[in-house]
Amino acid sequence: MEYIDDEINSFPYELALQYDKRSYCQYYISLIKTQHDLIFAFCYSKDYNSRIIKIDLFFIGFSIVYTVNGLFYNDDTMHNIYESKGSFNIEYQLPKIVYSSLISMVLNTLLKLLALSNSGIIEFKQDKNKKDVNERAEKLKKKLSIKFVVYFLISFIFLLFFWYYISMFGAIYRNTQFHLLKDTLVSFGLSLLYPFGIYLLPGFFRIRALSDPKKKKECLYKFSRILQIL
Repeated sequence: MEYIDDEINSFPYELALQYDKRSYCQYYISLIKTQHDLIFAFCYSKDYNSRIIKIDLFFIGFSIVYTVNGLFYNDDTMHNIYESKGSFNIEYQLPKIVYSSLISMVLNTLLKLLALSNSGIIEFKQDKNKKDVNERAEKLKKKLSIKFVVYFLISFIFLLFFWYYISMFGAIYRNTQFHLLKDTLVSFGLSLLYPFGIYLLPGFFRIRALSDPKKKKECLYKFSRILQIL
């Protein structure tokens, strides 16, 4: 049976010892393909997620970053922009950019739990029990249908709120729109860059755990799986 990257990355220790023969670089590339927002949405298709939903998630993710950055604008921010005569003060804005990136990441993660079908289908596929397979398939279909409906409902409400808030922000603070756009692009850019560094870490522990001759480094393997979720 052929396994996709997500399946291999989520294997328990015993199965990983048996089937995961990838090198560090191959594992690193698999994390980038399956978890980097841009590559995952537009370039990676060997999974069990809807391509349209993945692309939709990417653009909603940008709108979340845009709006959350706008929520951090207050009187102090406006005063700083006035004092700096409109120039971009990276030292002042950096903490706000980091905070907004973290908040946006949490919101995106919650939406992904509703929008992505990959984990449910993998779980169904790995269940070797052939008893009541049709019944379990129907339950999975209903579960995914409910998740998708809830996802589109919540994302629609989000987009309405984002549209209203950004419209009001633009109408009230016309001269600050360009600053908000710059902050948003920096935040969104960081969210696309940091995975390339973060995903270097799990492989160090995973490869060491799987290459152990005694095969007794399950704790190290579990730690690598925690890191790959970040």
